Amino acid sequence: MTQRPEGLSAYIAVTAAYWAFMLTDGALRMLVLLHFHTLGFSPVQLAYLFVLYEIAGMVTNLAAGWIAARFGLTSTLYAGLSLQVAALLTMTFLDPHWTVATSVAFVMIVQGASGVAKDLAKMSSKSAVKLLAPAEGGGLFCWVAILTGSKNAVKGLGFLLGAAMLATLGFMTAIFIMAAVLAVILFAVIRFMPPGLPKGRKGAKFSEVFSKSANVNWLSAARVFLFGARDVWFVVGIPIYFYAVLSDGSEEGNRAAFFMIGTFMAVWVILYGAVQASAPKILRAADRTEGDLIRAARSWAAGLFCIPTALTFAVLLSSGPETWLTITLVLGLLAFGAIFAVNSALHSYLILAFTKSERVTMDVGFYYMANATGRLVGTVLSGATYQLGGLPLVLGTAAAMVALAALTAGKLSDRTEAYS
Repeated sequence: MTQRPEGLSAYIAVTAAYWAFMLTDGALRMLVLLHFHTLGFSPVQLAYLFVLYEIAGMVTNLAAGWIAARFGLTSTLYAGLSLQVAALLTMTFLDPHWTVATSVAFVMIVQGASGVAKDLAKMSSKSAVKLLAPAEGGGLFCWVAILTGSKNAVKGLGFLLGAAMLATLGFMTAIFIMAAVLAVILFAVIRFMPPGLPKGRKGAKFSEVFSKSANVNWLSAARVFLFGARDVWFVVGIPIYFYAVLSDGSEEGNRAAFFMIGTFMAVWVILYGAVQASAPKILRAADRTEGDLIRAARSWAAGLFCIPTALTFAVLLSSGPETWLTITLVLGLLAFGAIFAVNSALHSYLILAFTKSERVTMDVGFYYMANATGRLVGTVLSGATYQLGGLPLVLGTAAAMVALAALTAGKLSDRTEAYS
């Protein structure tokens, strides 16, 4: 099957819109995390800021799958971009004279709206790939890997952008600039979106979002643990640990720490995205059967377990924030990102391979609901474990969750009946 030109044009437009969204999403996360840490928020309070973001993602993905099936993919894509602009503008009403409780509640609500926006955009973009990608020559794996990998690289740039804007422009100015840029991109996408995406079907029922496919359900369970393992150190634990190590408490020291933390987070996510985009080549996907790739998902999950386990022992053996430990953590977490990226790319391909075109938005929505569940668990545990047991407990929890991801991925079957 030769790919239709309008299908490729629609894929490019969807990818560009998703890039714009994820750039602001990454920048906003870094702005909120570092800004409120400098205001004296504890690790648990910082985690609370992102809790509603992840809860909203769980609910949104279930509903968005049905909404897209009922009203069309472009409707959910445009709604996600519009809501992100509104969330950014709302964030500018934050008053520095509010109490901590009021500030936390306000930011949680705004981040919740941003979480809804993100998952509307994500579900729309990922579902579009299933419908637009060429079927032959590993086209589906290639297209989804490019979309997901490039998105993560752009989000990594967003982390760096957020830290840089916080250090140079300040919190409010950065928010206004991002809202204005995203609004312009939204209007451009609406104006120039080519045909090629389905318009929806009136008979779609909400009950259809719950999959009867064993593979979809096991893959969703593996996704919960995989992303929980990532976010348990990524959201609060490692950024706050590095801030404690790098900042001397002065204004200049804080700015330098912002740049270094933002740079590390950006490099990590960009590396993650680059490896994810290269996953079809790394796995030689074009020359392997779907059964081979299912088995690869099991083995790569098991391999990922070794890294947080080794880092946990390294921290336990150290006598404090020594230079060798910081270097070990940086290199180890970059290695974690590379192997994690292959796992994530396999998952993103398999969910589209397991689903059928007529219910793609439903299964993708359910799967990313599981993704948001894992992020929620990881977010809550990130603040709690760092406050209760420091970095060793953070990394040990990550290792345990990777082990659970490997066990659930081991339940995936390459038998045809598992797809229905």
